[in-house]
Amino acid sequence: MRGSVGVTIAVPVLIAGALSPAGAQAPPGGRTRVEVAGHSLQVMQGFTVNVYAEGVGGARFMVLSPDGVPYLSLTRQGRVVKLPDQDGDGRADSVVTVAQGLDAPHGLAFRGDTLYVAETNRVVRFVPGVAASQVVVPDLPHGAGHFTRTIVFGPRDGKLYVSVGSSCNICNERDAHRATVLRFNADGSGGEIFAHGLRNSVGLAFDPVTGDLWGTNNDRDLLGDDLPPDRINILHQGGDYGWPQCYLPGHQNPEYPNADCGHLAEPAITFQAHSAPLGIVFSTGTQFPPEYRGGAFVAYHGSWNRSIPTGYKVVYVRRQDGRPVAITDFIVGFLPEGSDTPWARPVDVLVAKDGSLLVSDDYSGRIFRIHYVGPVARP
Repeated sequence: MRGSVGVTIAVPVLIAGALSPAGAQAPPGGRTRVEVAGHSLQVMQGFTVNVYAEGVGGARFMVLSPDGVPYLSLTRQGRVVKLPDQDGDGRADSVVTVAQGLDAPHGLAFRGDTLYVAETNRVVRFVPGVAASQVVVPDLPHGAGHFTRTIVFGPRDGKLYVSVGSSCNICNERDAHRATVLRFNADGSGGEIFAHGLRNSVGLAFDPVTGDLWGTNNDRDLLGDDLPPDRINILHQGGDYGWPQCYLPGHQNPEYPNADCGHLAEPAITFQAHSAPLGIVFSTGTQFPPEYRGGAFVAYHGSWNRSIPTGYKVVYVRRQDGRPVAITDFIVGFLPEGSDTPWARPVDVLVAKDGSLLVSDDYSGRIFRIHYVGPVARP
C-alpha cells in the first residue's frame, strides 16, 4: 500500500474480509447457524449462542467484578447494572442497578473491589460501604461529538487510562485533550496525554503477555466506502496516530494536503473502513479451545457512512509475537443478509467467569453469550 507522498506502509490490511499478510492463513468457511431469540446467527463451528440478559436498553460496556459478576453500563439511561448468574445456567438471574443518575456512564473498571465509572465529563468511583460516589478525574472534555469515555487500569503500572474521542469528524481541536488517550495515577493525579491523534479509540485492552495497550480506532467518515481503514493500534507513550491531518502514515486527509504524515506511529492492523470497532478483550479463559486463546475478540458496531453496510459482527484477532496477524469473522448475522436494518449492533465483549464470551448490544438491548460445545474449526 503506497501513500500519496511515496511512503510504503508495511502493515497487514483486511479489506472486505480478505487478509493476506505474510504467513497468515485465510479464515475457514465453517460456521454453524444458531437460532437466538427468533433470529438466525452464524458462529464458528463448535460454538453456540444464547441470550444471557435482555431488557437492558442501550447496553454498552462491561467489566467483570472481582467475584465474577458482569457489570454493564446503560449509557443513555445514566445507569450501571450488574447481571449475576447465581445458578450457573448461562443466563442472568436479574438486572440489579448499582448506580444511577450518572451523566452518560460508559467505561467501567475495577481496582480491587472499588468500581470506577467513566462519565462523559469525569471519572468517579464507588467504594464499598461508602454511599456517595467519589470524583477521581474531574473536568474531562465533553460536549459535541464523541461523548463516551472508556477506562482501563494498567496491570503493570497501576495507572488509569482514559480514552477521549474527538469533537468532530475532521477539525482542529481547541482542547488538546480530545482525540487522545489520557493517563492518570489511580487517585486522579498526575494527568498527562499518553497518546494522541486518535479520532475515537473506544476500545482499550492490555495484552496480558506483553503488557502493551491495544486500542481500536474509528477513523473519519465521508471519504467513500473504503477509506480510510479502521484499525487496531498498539499504543505507546507519546505516540502520534495522525488525526486530523492524516489517516495513515504517508496518507494526508484531503483537508490537509500539505501535512507531514511520514512520522506517524503505524497501526498494528487495519481492516474494512466504517466497520466501527468498539470493545476489545483478550481471550484469557479456558472454556474455549486452544485455537481461540491468546488472541483478542473485537465487536464491530457497524457502518452508517457506507453504500453497502459492513461490520455488525464479532471477530477474532489472532496474534503472533505480540502483534495481530489475522482476523477471522467469529459471529455474523447481526445484520440480516440483504437488509440495511440491523437486528443487533455489537458494542463490547467480555470473557465471563466460566470462560464464555459475552457480547453487549445497544440496539436490541440484549447480552449474548457464546460458549464452546464441540469440535472446532481453526481460526
